[in-house]
Amino acid sequence: MDIEKIDDGSNFLNDLINEIKSVVDGAKSRIETKVNEELLRTYWTIGKLIVDREVSGDLTPRGLILDLSKELTRQLGKGFSRSNLFNMRNFFLNYPDVQTVSGHLSWSHYCELLSIAETDKRSFYENETINSRWSIRELKRQVNSSLYERLILSKGQKNKQEVLRLSREGQVIEKAADVIKEPYVLEFLGIPENKPLLEKDLEKKLIRYIEDFLLELGRGFMFVGSQQRITIGNHHHYVDMVFYNKILKSYILIDLKMNKLRPADIGQMNTYLNFYKTEVNEEIDTDPIGIILCADKDEIVAEYALGGLNNQIFASRYVHYLPNKEELIRQVEMALRDLDEEE
Repeated sequence: MDIEKIDDGSNFLNDLINEIKSVVDGAKSRIETKVNEELLRTYWTIGKLIVDREVSGDLTPRGLILDLSKELTRQLGKGFSRSNLFNMRNFFLNYPDVQTVSGHLSWSHYCELLSIAETDKRSFYENETINSRWSIRELKRQVNSSLYERLILSKGQKNKQEVLRLSREGQVIEKAADVIKEPYVLEFLGIPENKPLLEKDLEKKLIRYIEDFLLELGRGFMFVGSQQRITIGNHHHYVDMVFYNKILKSYILIDLKMNKLRPADIGQMNTYLNFYKTEVNEEIDTDPIGIILCADKDEIVAEYALGGLNNQIFASRYVHYLPNKEELIRQVEMALRDLDEEE
C-alpha cells in the first residue's frame, strides 16, 4: 500500500473538513448578527410604541409599564419585566433614530449603556465597546473603574477638541501618550488598600491576572514576558514586564515601583529603552515606550526628571481599589471649566 497516497488522502479530507467548518461558522455568525439586529429593532419599536402611547394616553409611564408588564408576561412569557420595558422605552428615547443602533452590541450591552445618564460619557463607552469588542463583564468593569474620567484627566486638559473626540470616537491610539492612564486601577488583584507589597509579589499577581491587566492597559496590547533580561557590559538587568502594542507597533516596557517615583527610576527606564531600540527593535517597529507604574509621584519631580529625554517615558500612579467616582467627576468638571475659561 502506498503510504504517500494515504497521507495525501488524509490531508485532502482535512482540508475539505476545515473549509466546510469555515462555511458553517460564517453562516452561524451571520445568523447570530441578523437575529441580534432584529431583536434590537424589535425592542426599539416597542419602546417607541410605549412613548407614543404615553403622549396620547392618561396613564403615567410607570402605570402604563406596570399594566403592560403584567399582560405581556401573561400572553407572551418572559422578557417583558418592568425593568426591561423601561429599558426599551429609554432605548428609544436615547436612540430616536434606529439607524444609529449598532448590531455589534447586544441588548445586554445597551441595557448597561442606558444606565449612564451623561450623553458624551455613554457615547464614549459605546464606541469603546465596539472598537475593543468588550464583553458585558469588561464593559461593567471599565465603567466602574471610571475609565472615561481617567482618560480625560490624563490627556484631555490641554485641548477641548480631544475631549470631544474621546466622546465621539472612543480612545484613539495614534501616539505613545494615547495609551497612558492616570491612575491605573488594579482592583482585580484583590489587594487591600495601603497593604505593604513587594515589587516581585505585585508582578506575580499581575501575571496571574494578565487578562484583566491587558484590559486595563487598553486596546492592542500583547504580553511578551516578565523579567526580560538585558545585558549591558556584562551586567544583567531585568525589565519587570514587557508588552507589544499592535496599533503603535512598539514594545511597551513596564517597571513596577512600590514607592514614590525617583529620578533614578527614570534613568533606569531610559537605559532599557535605548537597549531595546538598538538591540531588539526590527525595521517595522517604532521606538519603544516606557511606563513606570509607581505608588505615588511628585508632579514637579516627574516634570524635571522626564524633561529633555529623547525616549518616550511616562510615569503613572496605580491604585489597588476603584477610584472615587464623585471625586473624579468633580476633577473632570473643573478641567473642562478651566478650558472654557481659557477660550
